[in-house]
Amino acid sequence: MTLPRRAGSLVLVALSMALARGDPARSAIIGEPTANDTVKRVDSPHCGRAQFRVVLDVGHTAEAPGAMSARRVPEYDFNLRLAKHIERNLIDAGFGRTVLLVTNGPTRRGLVKRVARANVASANLFLSIHHDSVPNAFLKNWDYEGKPSRFSDHFTGHSIFVSYDNSDRRGSLLFAKLLGNQLKVRGLQYTSHYTDKNMGHRRRELVDAEAGVYRYDQLFVLKRTHMPAVLLEAGPIIHRDEELALAGEERQALISSAATDAVEEFCGARSPGKSDPGVARRRQAPHGPQRAVRPGLRTGQTGQIERR
Repeated sequence: MTLPRRAGSLVLVALSMALARGDPARSAIIGEPTANDTVKRVDSPHCGRAQFRVVLDVGHTAEAPGAMSARRVPEYDFNLRLAKHIERNLIDAGFGRTVLLVTNGPTRRGLVKRVARANVASANLFLSIHHDSVPNAFLKNWDYEGKPSRFSDHFTGHSIFVSYDNSDRRGSLLFAKLLGNQLKVRGLQYTSHYTDKNMGHRRRELVDAEAGVYRYDQLFVLKRTHMPAVLLEAGPIIHRDEELALAGEERQALISSAATDAVEEFCGARSPGKSDPGVARRRQAPHGPQRAVRPGLRTGQTGQIERR
């Protein structure tokens, strides 16, 4: 049974407050770098921020909320909160055409809606926001606030996915690498557990060991979008310490600043007149009057896909 949406959001806020107070369960994350620590801000003179559109996809839906955290908070609540944080950062950095994509309904129908809305938005980049769990074999039982729950403290770290079936595979790989490197310079490490043989059918090919980029061709939101597309698993909410960190402002600020700087670099690399020999140009629609974004999208707003 999942928590009602409002109850899950309230628990997420409570986790964030506990983190700020210094919850003893967060011992493993004390000393985490902040968004302002020794990271030089990217400023690409070639990037036309006002024209560059990013679609930020909030993974899953309120009705089909994805994984459950160690403290029984739905993944969707984590996804929505982090995506909104990234959205604010992008708009503040001059990317005013950013779109936050939020979809309702069952998983399969929601996936199709996500891709259709992203494609009609005529975006330059698609970034899907998720949080991770683990296979059932890794889970253990515990009680949280007197109620049974499940956790796994085996793995920490984020992961980044691309599909080689995307219409702009090279563009997707470029942004994925930029994002992974920006997370890395902020002291955030990717998880290597997707290469573990015990992952079974969830095992993935690591295509960039420096940036932590994995190949997952079947992911619907990456495969069917008509623009460079990347999926970020921000971290494992099934890990008790990581759950607290991911609920906190500090980690969200780090991830948001990394995403914003990666977008800035990608925008500069893809701008007309900027040489980008290693990256194939994506297929663009003819220039003309900007089409209105369909209901369900808002400028400075977002929507989602395989069952991601």
